[in-house]
Amino acid sequence: MSEKKNPVTAAAEKAVEKVQKAMRTGNEIPGAPGPEAVPVAEPTEPREPLPPKPDQRGPDTYSPTGQATGVPQDRVAQDGAYLTTAQGARLHDTDHSLKAGPRGPVLLQDHHLREKITHFDHERIPERVVHARGAAAHGVFRGYGSAAGITKAGFLAEGVETPVYVRFSTVLGSRGSADTVRDTRGFATKFYTQEGVFDLVGNNIPVFFIQDAIKFPDIIHAGKPHPDREIPQAQSAHDTFWDFVTLHTEATHHTLWNMSDRGIPRSYRMMEGFGVHTFRLVNAEGATTLVKFHWKPRLGVHSLVWEEAQLTGGVDPDFHRRDLADAIEAGAYPEWELGVQTFPDTGDHMFEGIDLLDPTKIVPEELAPVRPIGLMTLDANPSNYFAETEQVAFHPGHLVPGIDVTDDPLLHGRLFSYLDTQISRLGGPNFAQLPINRTHAPVNDMLRDGMHQTAVHRGVAPYRPNSADGGCPFLAGADTGAYIEVPAEVPASRKVREAPATFDDHFSQPRLFWLSMTPVEREHTIAAYTFELGKCWETGIKERALRVLANIDPELCSRVATGLGLPAPEATVPLADVAPSPALSQVGQEWPTDGRVIGIVTDGADLDAVRTVRGEILDAGMVPLVIAPAGGKLGLDGDPVTVQRTFTTARSVEFDAVLVAAAPAPAPDAYGARDAKVDDAAAVATAIDPRVLLLVSEAFRHGKAIGAWGNGPAVLEAAGLPAGAAGVATGEPAAVLRTVSQALGAHRAWERFGPAV
Repeated sequence: MSEKKNPVTAAAEKAVEKVQKAMRTGNEIPGAPGPEAVPVAEPTEPREPLPPKPDQRGPDTYSPTGQATGVPQDRVAQDGAYLTTAQGARLHDTDHSLKAGPRGPVLLQDHHLREKITHFDHERIPERVVHARGAAAHGVFRGYGSAAGITKAGFLAEGVETPVYVRFSTVLGSRGSADTVRDTRGFATKFYTQEGVFDLVGNNIPVFFIQDAIKFPDIIHAGKPHPDREIPQAQSAHDTFWDFVTLHTEATHHTLWNMSDRGIPRSYRMMEGFGVHTFRLVNAEGATTLVKFHWKPRLGVHSLVWEEAQLTGGVDPDFHRRDLADAIEAGAYPEWELGVQTFPDTGDHMFEGIDLLDPTKIVPEELAPVRPIGLMTLDANPSNYFAETEQVAFHPGHLVPGIDVTDDPLLHGRLFSYLDTQISRLGGPNFAQLPINRTHAPVNDMLRDGMHQTAVHRGVAPYRPNSADGGCPFLAGADTGAYIEVPAEVPASRKVREAPATFDDHFSQPRLFWLSMTPVEREHTIAAYTFELGKCWETGIKERALRVLANIDPELCSRVATGLGLPAPEATVPLADVAPSPALSQVGQEWPTDGRVIGIVTDGADLDAVRTVRGEILDAGMVPLVIAPAGGKLGLDGDPVTVQRTFTTARSVEFDAVLVAAAPAPAPDAYGARDAKVDDAAAVATAIDPRVLLLVSEAFRHGKAIGAWGNGPAVLEAAGLPAGAAGVATGEPAAVLRTVSQALGAHRAWERFGPAV
């Protein structure tokens, strides 16, 4: 008899097989705006609306009261071949207002004009105060069953598959800001379980700026643009932010994470997620366990370097949302394991001297390992950004049996704030009836009326107890799936506005994080502090920030002080004696390369090798993009190769690795007046298109893998790349690709980043 496979391993293998299958069927060149090629001439033959692209789907079709309707998704979208009013009347003209003669005044009776303009005037809803800029995707979560001993939540049982919708976001910026700013990222997951909706509303950083929600308006007001000038947008590099966080030193831990590489993720697909708070789980016997939730990306945790983030903000401010959508369209479905750290539910809520109710503290994984309990795969893009990504409404109070909250004061404030926010943003209390928010469990809540009520309720007695409606709805018990709060003891005390003494330690965990970083990660953190504080105007704020850094580490403080041209102060508290946590570092492991983007530079020579390498990249689950002097196709006399990027449109920040298959001569547009990236002198001196040299030199400076064959090594030499540099390969195409692919597993050639001097 064969040995029974561990459910965690079996689920992971099943997921990998699913992803690999998807990659074989995904779009090889993601990014097309529609499902069909666009003709040159305007279509005139009436036809039904085009279907969504294969990578897209909308919310599952449930009624406002949680009943599966069985209606195909395309039947809840706009339908019909002809333009109509909102009431379905067909229109013969939508380009001209109804006027009293061709040159006469517009008539008030033009109902189509009024309907069209009125709806346009009201298209926008208030954006989120925080997390306004986001991107999202549909997916599925599959429970491993390994959480059965600690929670009765049905969606975590072995093999149970639950639809999810996940929204990633930045915190500080407006909807129109850039993706790659240095900021905290939101990681919010809506589970459509059979017991109701469960929202796990977290961040990519496991700690928060503040310990009590009453200070949330303060930290956000401090981080947002200055109210007099409305600048800077989506940044913390300004006086008011640093004024607040240096006066409230409980923010030190989160700020240090933000100044590390964690503040500029490479991709949403390569970003951890954390529930931040400590939650309480309840099992079938009523026993409780305290937990912290973790999302672990299958591709590993990777970041941009600061120059990449700055360049990308100008070259492609939509970099993260495009990366997520393109990966899904290409079949490289991103995956995360959901895990929990578990702690005994003791009355003091302490673990190894760490206060579990303090949201500015972590528990190192070396003290409490993360136990995997399920796998999430995002496998479809939304079909409408506004209806889904913008209108999705999360709330930490959306809980299911088996999951409860603790007495974290930040969490308690969020339980009020999120609900209040949704009512304001979405026009009333019926936001749960929007298709993206609809539960997949039956609803009989006796809530009535209100703005945007789309359910047509029946009965005469929306109250209980009642007899007029036969007594319905009835109360449920624990044996019939009722949600029952844990009857936790509330300590007898007096009403105070205070925090426990265990909340007073603001520096030991920042020091733990700092000591856990590798030398290159520390250098990036020093550079981030120097840049951010260098943007501040007030010297007093900079000096105060240096006092905070002195309490973390003298090297960190002195190097930032040097950059600011200020003296480094002494620590005001003893430096904490803490053991590093290697799990906090992003450097030093090998990761899958699924969905990695590889640029292939060619001028049309040796296309056979380009075709072969391109096919091998696709077979490996990565995305090749061919870069040539001009758009169109190469090799029209045989098997043509489509050009996805030109020397004008390509920039190194888009690629995880670069392959150079030729030494292209300067293209016809290679002069500074046409393209500012061109160095006219370099074009003459090297006889190589200077934009290719810039592409290669930037990729090298950012630690990316680079390969070359044929005449390609001449480009590397002209770009000044040192011979034998780490992560650089030359030779035959197949061998070059193998070396580059292996280097991609480490994300960057970290050896290129020299030590501090």
